[in-house]
Amino acid sequence: MLRLSTTDSLSTSRAPLHLALGVFDGVHAGHRAVIGSAQQQAIRSGGHCGVVTFDPHPIRVLAPERAPRQLLASLDHKARLLEKIDVDFLLALPFTQAFAQITATDFIESLVRHQQVVSISVGEDWRFGKGREGDVAFLRNAGERLGFQVIALPPVMHQGERISSTRIRQSIRDGAMANAAEMLGRPYAIEGLVVKGQQLGRTLGFPTANIALGEEQLPPDGVWAVRGHGEGHAWQGVANLGNRPTVDGLTRVFEVHLFDHNSDLYGMMLEVEFVKHLRPEQKFPNLDALREQIAIDAANAREVFSSFRS
Repeated sequence: MLRLSTTDSLSTSRAPLHLALGVFDGVHAGHRAVIGSAQQQAIRSGGHCGVVTFDPHPIRVLAPERAPRQLLASLDHKARLLEKIDVDFLLALPFTQAFAQITATDFIESLVRHQQVVSISVGEDWRFGKGREGDVAFLRNAGERLGFQVIALPPVMHQGERISSTRIRQSIRDGAMANAAEMLGRPYAIEGLVVKGQQLGRTLGFPTANIALGEEQLPPDGVWAVRGHGEGHAWQGVANLGNRPTVDGLTRVFEVHLFDHNSDLYGMMLEVEFVKHLRPEQKFPNLDALREQIAIDAANAREVFSSFRS
């Protein structure tokens, strides 16, 4: 998937462009409805579907005191999620205080001035431009003037309420992963770089990949059955998220043991999907007791995956 960072980049396309506009944190089911609309328009016209988003999240610039501490996906993770659903390109515009002062008119004209953009899909409550002056009615008027079609999508509902990134983050914080997955349209996963740790797991007979934690929302601490995805491969495994009270109890870490995998993962971007919470984190009297419990945890995780096949 092509990644762009300026509206001028759109001028290089020779095909009609169909844009989905929004923040799209997590690329949840509501976001996919908007993106799917742009994809359908592209299929009908033989053009390309692109997602236009902003980095960082606008609320972190406009109202940092109200901004979520953690997001559902970093920009790089978002790009990989979009690539999985066959989006042709991602235009991630740097959101700064200066960018926030651009009027709705100037913003839309910067997108469509090269004539390649023939449709724009948004959520029906989407607002944009300085002071949030732009809305769907504004966008439709601009479309009539500048020659592009506007498709406004209603919110996607779940259990009687609209799906939102805020609701999904709360479900993840609560450990309600099935609920989060229903709203996301996929199991929740975080993505991080595999870095060197203390290599204690290797000495215990359970080598682990130490995942560098970023700004993505984390579920409750404890032991989890997980799936790992990286470089076109997928593995089942067991993971511990927490402060490792038996070892030092000082730093929150995320360590993943992948079943039937022994090669070096250092430097790989690993996506880890939370499948089932097995137990809370606990302190053991010694490393031998910890080793015995890890073996039990691994067996329990394997049983989780075995139950999916039965």
